[in-house]
Formats: sequence, C-alpha cells, structure tokens
Amino acid sequence: MTTDRKPRLAALDGLRLVAALSVAVFHYTTFWAVDGVHTPAYYLPQASRVTVYGFLGVELFFMISGFAICMSSWGRSLGHFFASRASRLYPAYWICIVITLAVTSIFPLGGYVPVNDHFSLSDIAVNFTMLQYPMHVPDVDNVYWTLWVELRFYLLFGLVVAKGVSYRRTVIFCGVWMVAAAVSTTVNSTVFTMVTVPQFAPCFVAGIAMYLMHRFGANPLLWGIVGFSWLMNVHSLSSRVQIKPGWHVPLWPAVLLITLGYAILLLIALGKTDRITWRWLTVAGALTFPYYLLHQRIGYILIRHGQEHLPVHLAVLVAATVLIMLVPAWLVYRFVERPFGPRLRRALTSGLNLPTVPAQRNSGSLHLETGPPAHRGGGQLTDANR
Repeated sequence: MTTDRKPRLAALDGLRLVAALSVAVFHYTTFWAVDGVHTPAYYLPQASRVTVYGFLGVELFFMISGFAICMSSWGRSLGHFFASRASRLYPAYWICIVITLAVTSIFPLGGYVPVNDHFSLSDIAVNFTMLQYPMHVPDVDNVYWTLWVELRFYLLFGLVVAKGVSYRRTVIFCGVWMVAAAVSTTVNSTVFTMVTVPQFAPCFVAGIAMYLMHRFGANPLLWGIVGFSWLMNVHSLSSRVQIKPGWHVPLWPAVLLITLGYAILLLIALGKTDRITWRWLTVAGALTFPYYLLHQRIGYILIRHGQEHLPVHLAVLVAATVLIMLVPAWLVYRFVERPFGPRLRRALTSGLNLPTVPAQRNSGSLHLETGPPAHRGGGQLTDANR
C-alpha cells in the first residue's frame, strides 16, 4: 500500500535559520559599541566588511514568509487565516517582550547604544499589541520593526484569502502589488506608501510566486513575476546598503547574495531539495522567530559583559553569543509556542465560530487537506511555517 505524502520542505526551515543567524551576526559585528566606546568594526575590521551583508537576512525572511503564508492559507477562510497568524506570532512575541524587559532592566546597556532603556507602562502596553510603529511608540527591541512589515503583508494577502486563494487570484495579487509598490515611490502619499510596502513588496511577491511554482509547476508567467521582483529588489538594495556603518558598503555583493537567496528558494520550490528530510531542521526552523525576537539586545548584553570581563577575542564572543541565544529561543518554543500557540488558535477559532479545519498531525507537522493540487503538491507545513 502506498500513500501520497507531501514533502515537509525541511530545507525551507533550514533557510529560515540561515536568515536568522545572518541577521544576528550583522547586529553583533556592525553597529553597537561592544565596550561602550568602539563599534565591533574596531576589533573586527575585515570581518565586519563581510558580515555587514547579514542585513539581507531580513529580505530572505520576507521571501520565505511569502512562500509559507501562501502555502498555509490555501483552502482556509479569512477567519482561519488570521487565527493561525495570531496564534503563531503573539505567544512567542509576548513572552519575548517580558524576557527582554527583564534582562535589560537588570543589565542595562549604556554608551553608544541607540536604544531606550526606559519605557512607560503605556509604551509597554502598546508594544504588546504589535502596533507600536503606526502609533509612534518606541519598540522594546529594535528588531520589532519587521513585525509591522509582516502585519501589513498579512492584511494585504488577507484580501486574497477573503475571496478564496486560487492560482489566478494570487497571480493577479502579485502583479497589482508590484505595480502599486512601484507607483508609490513616485507619489507623495504616506498612507499609500505605508500600505504598499514598496521596499519589501518584491520579497513577498517572489516567495508567493515561487510557492505557485512549487504547487503548480513553473511557467513563463511565474518566471516573469520572479524576474520582475528580483529587478525591484536590486533597486531597493541601492538604498538598503546606505546603512553607514563607518565605511562604504558596496552594492554588488548585496546583489550577488540576494540572487543566491533567490536561487536557493527556487531550488526548494522546484523540488530539488525534497530529499533533505533531516528532522533537526524542523526544530531549527521553529526556533527562528523567538531567536530573532530575543537576539539583539540580550545578545549585546552578553557580548558587552564578555568583552569587559573575559580575556577572549570579540570573534569568539560573537560566535558564542550566536549559539548561546539558541537556548532561550528553544525554551520559548518548547514551553510557550508549542503549548500555548494551539490553545490560542483553538480559542480564536471558537470565538470566531469557525468550523474546524481538517488537519493531520504527523511528526510535528500540519498537513492541510485541501484536495489534490494541479502539479507537485502543496507541501507539508512544519511548526515553523504554520
């Protein structure tokens, strides 16, 4: 007897981990003063010129998000879509706010570190909503800015989900969004720019188009969407490299790296990595969200204290911190996300009076029964990609 099992896309989880680690290395080796006076480039002059491109992990995150959200929303109602997103993000986000506030209160950072260590209760309360950016409230941790980008993507893609996700509607969405994002750079409208997310729209569109390739097979139209998104991404990179770390950041390595990211995600989409089924990648992918939320301020505290009290080179401190931060990320995943995410999802589903989505649990994965796809299969969702 044979069964038609969809691949779990473990390689997608591994790519998520690569994106998270690259952002962490970028933060640890580029800007904030590690000794209260000097930036990491003072101690790592050559390495910093390479690790500075770790900021591209954000673009990679958004590409993966486009792929994963399109995959997870197929066959779901709008209510199920938002219940899934809220239950995936908020439990880890809430506890990471608490952990970050606790650690930074006990070990405050000072000296050439552009962060606010003093938050009012109202500031903290607004942070718990994840809407601090549009309300002009400071983030508890600087990395939270990307969450507002993600939320806008969810709201936009929710328009497709509301009508029912299909190949045709999704392709139209990609085309309209890219055109709107391009137009927004020429009009003087803050609201239109906020809605269209012009800087990162190409990343999400690329991921969505690649998922359509994965599900239905590649065709000239989808290749065209991916190609146009790449061109728009290259244009956006010209401003992204203007981060002024203390030296000129050349554009060409960023273009090379974003192209590599496209190539790897395309390999995943086209099934070239289906043989990669290492189970540890599933866990690694699940750790990326809490890791990203916790790594910056707490990681810098570890590096700062290590720099002051341990006779080791900064490169060793950075490498150790990158690995050490996996521990609290795993704890959040194991004791917060796994038990409370499903509970919140059930509560929201019940509160919205939604029917239960048929699902099959298999080794920590969620397999949505949405009917046979037209081509390869929809892929199997891991905990990291729900």
